[in-house]
Amino acid sequence: MNEIAQIRTDTAPDEKETVPHNIEAEQQLLGAILTNNDIYDRVAGVINETHFYDPVHARIYEIAASRIAKNALASPVTLKAFLEDDPGLKELGGPAYLVRLAGAAISSFAARDYAQMIYDLAIRRKLMELGRDISAKAARVEVASEPKEQIVEAEQALYKLGEQGQTTQGFQSFLKAVTDAVNVANAAYQRDGGLAGVSTGLIDMDKKLGGLHKSDLLILAGRPSMGKTSLATNIAFNIAKAYRKGKRHDGTEGAVDGGVVGFYSLEMSAEQLAARILSEAAEVPSEQIRRGDMTEGEFRRFVEAAKTLEACPLYIDDTPALPISQLAARARRLKREHGLDVLIVDYLQLVRPASAKDSRVNEVSEITQGLKAIAKELDIPVIALSQLSRQVESREDKRPQLSDLRESGSIEQDADVVMFVFREEYYKEREKPGDHDLEAMAKWQEEMERLHGRAEVIIGKQRHGPIGTVELSFEGRFTRFGNLVKPWQQGADSGF
Repeated sequence: MNEIAQIRTDTAPDEKETVPHNIEAEQQLLGAILTNNDIYDRVAGVINETHFYDPVHARIYEIAASRIAKNALASPVTLKAFLEDDPGLKELGGPAYLVRLAGAAISSFAARDYAQMIYDLAIRRKLMELGRDISAKAARVEVASEPKEQIVEAEQALYKLGEQGQTTQGFQSFLKAVTDAVNVANAAYQRDGGLAGVSTGLIDMDKKLGGLHKSDLLILAGRPSMGKTSLATNIAFNIAKAYRKGKRHDGTEGAVDGGVVGFYSLEMSAEQLAARILSEAAEVPSEQIRRGDMTEGEFRRFVEAAKTLEACPLYIDDTPALPISQLAARARRLKREHGLDVLIVDYLQLVRPASAKDSRVNEVSEITQGLKAIAKELDIPVIALSQLSRQVESREDKRPQLSDLRESGSIEQDADVVMFVFREEYYKEREKPGDHDLEAMAKWQEEMERLHGRAEVIIGKQRHGPIGTVELSFEGRFTRFGNLVKPWQQGADSGF
């Protein structure tokens, strides 16, 4: 043991004082794996080859791991063929070094402790590296490198290091990707209702989407007064209200029902948004809340609803004109401090690009790409609201379609799901005939009766599922969307 430790510690005497590492721990762990391949399964979840300080040790671990993954033996004899020409190993005495590693192996019960120590030291080294990078960038005074941008970059790198134990991620094996896909399918199979994602609280919408999937960017678009914000607040409220923390099927702690919701309200103040949610929960019209025109019973309901909702994990940020980089940084911080399961942005066109672009199309493209990057990085669904162009109004059929998305190309391209909110009642109301035309008036009233309290969510694009229309109920007084009771469900239990 002392012999091989001596070989390794003499190689970099200057670095040993400044860079945290433990060559002996690496040697002992590698020796244990080469002696008993079953130990690899115990430590594989803690470390990988990038956590080893010594590059030769990293290569030995990598080759051993790939052989064990194929159910092949990893021993000094089998590894010799792969490492015979390795210049680093030649310096240490060639393949004989592998035999010495196996000879100095520790007992298997301590293997995980050694792996944890190697991992912790690797994180310390990465932190030091990160610190040096931040310091070097700050020292270079350049016009293109704004201090605010440097803070966001540093925060992003620290977040990745804290979450995944790495500052950058390259390729991953198909085996890992397949395992992750099976785990997601298993979680969906175990859940009631068979949803793979977070439930929106709207039954028909969940059936069509399968819930809100992690790492997806969902665009919710509509013309003004269609109820985009109302639908978004309804979904946010439903998810936050259902939040229940516990142990998931993969063994991690987190939301087993509902989730923590972050809501960027770039158009309305936090107080206005809260009033909307309270109006829905207390069933008191929002204009009455604004005017203070409430009966004692209504006000009591309003206060009771506020008490019930204060424990909901719904976080609102109403900073106007937020740049996309800041939006990402704040979302990361929220996930670190309180957890984050769904992010909602109201609305996309009010987000600022990180830097001014030559055209509005390029700016929107940067914003949508940034939102998709947030969804993937934080592994959460992101719902972004979007305006539609005026060309909808000039058509006979006012139902929106993908080409109506304002600055459409990038929004349509980057989104996993594009949905449109449409209320025909809104347009029909504006077609009211004159009182003198009794026949037209009767027909209009009949149409209004049919359309009253109904809304459609048109799914125009869905990467993982079908497109189509979801019918919802809409109560304008409380700005509330709900599950629509079908004719055959009348008088029976409607399921909500």
